[in-house]
Amino acid sequence: MTGTPLRVGLVGYGLAGSVFHAPLIAATEGLALDTVVTSNPERQQQARAEFPDVRLAATPDELFARAAELDLIVVASPNKTHVPLATTALKAGLPVVVDKPVAGTAAEARELAALAEERELLLSVFQNRRWDNDFLTLRKLLNEGALGDVWRFESRFERWRPKPKGGWRESGDPAEIGGLLYDLGSHVVDQALVLFGPAASVYAETDIRRPGAETDDDTFIAITHTNGVRSHLYVSATTAQLGPRFRVLGSSAGYVKYGLDPQEAALRDGLRPGPGWGTENESLWGRVGSGESPVTGGGRPEPTLPGDYPAYYAAVAKALLEGAPNPVTAREAAAALDVLEAARRSAREKVTVTL
Repeated sequence: MTGTPLRVGLVGYGLAGSVFHAPLIAATEGLALDTVVTSNPERQQQARAEFPDVRLAATPDELFARAAELDLIVVASPNKTHVPLATTALKAGLPVVVDKPVAGTAAEARELAALAEERELLLSVFQNRRWDNDFLTLRKLLNEGALGDVWRFESRFERWRPKPKGGWRESGDPAEIGGLLYDLGSHVVDQALVLFGPAASVYAETDIRRPGAETDDDTFIAITHTNGVRSHLYVSATTAQLGPRFRVLGSSAGYVKYGLDPQEAALRDGLRPGPGWGTENESLWGRVGSGESPVTGGGRPEPTLPGDYPAYYAAVAKALLEGAPNPVTAREAAAALDVLEAARRSAREKVTVTL
């Protein structure tokens, strides 16, 4: 890519904005981090320290007042603001990247998608976990047919946080769109649909385990896909002993992988994409085999492909500059929200929901 980089306005400089979006935007050829929107003085100072040339705005209105000076808006603010901010950006004629979940409901996501299509603008959803090292490795194994016909997909995003941290992500106010079902659940459901296709039915259990917690912190989702694969998905902040990140069982072999992709930890530590990015130690490789537990040495080590979060924004830049495909569409995000809404209903009514 050559020429003047696309100027990016980033709304929000909390965890999502400062740890994920800003560093990845800055590392992407064809993109330039132009403006960061935050009213928090400490976060303004942090943004200026990390990106000395960045402009600051205290409110989204300040940003949209000079929409003509920008080429892309990234929405990394609290969940309840995603739809109104994305709508304003699209109506201002600007392409948009929205952090997950793109909306609180599938209907809202489809309305946004329709607006973007009407305006012929890119609307992309930041689903970085499609570029996790284990997910990329599993896709490779599936493409090679290494597991045979997959029967069951188990995916866990588990943590041990026995005390709530507070904040909007753990708020019980439905308007905040908090809780693990819509937070980590957005990731595991998206991955399951990408790997195994549409959902036919959904069953879920959601619980509030921790004293003082206001919203779900221990959730299980079971998806039966239209092709017969069953996905069992766990998201939890109350798991004292962590299970495997992936356990995939097929007709000829299984794949078991422990541990999280290292990219988030690297970004939190201030590391930036470069040579060796996203690689992990051989001791963390998963194993492929049959008839014996990987914990006792069963199966063969499967080299983990490097994780590649930078690939998301590289694809966004290519979509805007060259007309390449949108890496994650709002309609794909809406399909995941169909599952999340069904899961919430299933847990509430104690029924299996048919889609």
